[in-house]
Amino acid sequence: MTIVDTPERRQLRELTRAFVTREVLPHLNDWERAGEVPRQLHATAAKLGLLGIGFPESVGGSGGDLLDSIVVTEEIIRSGGSSGLVAALFTHGIALPHMVAAAGGRTGGSLGGRLGATPAPGDDLIERYVRPTLAGTLIGALAITEPDGGSDVAGIRTTARRDGDHYVVNGSKTYITSGVRADFVTTAVCTDFPGSGELALLVIDKGTPGFTVGRRLEKLGWHCSDTAELSFVDVRVPVANRIGEENTGFLAIMQNFASERLSLATQAYATAQRCVELAVRWCRDRSTFGRPLASRQLVRHRLAEMHTRAEAARAYVHQVAARVAAGEPVVTEVAMAKNVAVAACAEVVDQALQLHGGYGYLRDAEVERHYRDARILGIGGGTTEIMNEIIAKGIGL
Repeated sequence: MTIVDTPERRQLRELTRAFVTREVLPHLNDWERAGEVPRQLHATAAKLGLLGIGFPESVGGSGGDLLDSIVVTEEIIRSGGSSGLVAALFTHGIALPHMVAAAGGRTGGSLGGRLGATPAPGDDLIERYVRPTLAGTLIGALAITEPDGGSDVAGIRTTARRDGDHYVVNGSKTYITSGVRADFVTTAVCTDFPGSGELALLVIDKGTPGFTVGRRLEKLGWHCSDTAELSFVDVRVPVANRIGEENTGFLAIMQNFASERLSLATQAYATAQRCVELAVRWCRDRSTFGRPLASRQLVRHRLAEMHTRAEAARAYVHQVAARVAAGEPVVTEVAMAKNVAVAACAEVVDQALQLHGGYGYLRDAEVERHYRDARILGIGGGTTEIMNEIIAKGIGL
């Protein structure tokens, strides 16, 4: 099983490449220094239908499935974008899926959905948040990680106490992608005592009294993707803003992890592929001691190994993604796909920068940006170590 390169997907690649060439490349360095992408970029991507890929048309999406979303993610990076850009522009891929699923639709989150799924009548979260976000007029974020929690989702300590037709929320979140710009945050809260594992998901609007967006976090990479700390002090959230039933939050979070991890795996192998392309171009054009770098056997073999690792990772991620799209329960394989792609990316990006020499160390070099951005891919969506725990359980250990 793999991703079939249909005429529609070829058109989707062309559309994505044209979007990146026209709307992104002239401005990406400026966005990196500004620490965020402009809101208008969301509206532009929505108008082209890119923002809604993987979400059902019935909720305002563009249709398509998991594999179509992989095509978009891959092509953004292969066209000269970055994983940081993907994180900033497609944060709704982790903020919205729980709402769509709870309303009766099916979606694979940041990487996909089921064409034709229909939300249940009367669920106004679709109208209030999903449609405007897919239209590019709202920005959403997902808040799970806490300062002392890391990957321990069951140990969430942000509490939500029921008070009539509201919840009163207290706690804090950190490392929240798009937390500075987000108009609303899909927030994981504990409805019992802190760390009990009884979780719910609440949609909390920016501007709600007691909800504070803290400092913008400065990071090693993903500079164009804003990241923030969030604080909740006696924040009153309507019960109507709860996603699904009260104590189904943990399951909802776990179900969306597969798509998030495959998104990160896609970003990893696509970054590796792009860095191979950059390195090949550099080694053809750059001469040392009177000869092009590419004429030297050591360099050619290094490039061959880099290309092999990137393509092998791509093939495996595609295979696993196709199985997920087909509805197979492949939790272990998703973890392996993420680790394989992240490892390939780390090695390839490092070698690509080395081949660029001193130029590769400069801020204006594209390969330097990929080198910085790549480091988060083995941390986000579950660390490499967490993936190894999943894999170990999958083989009976």
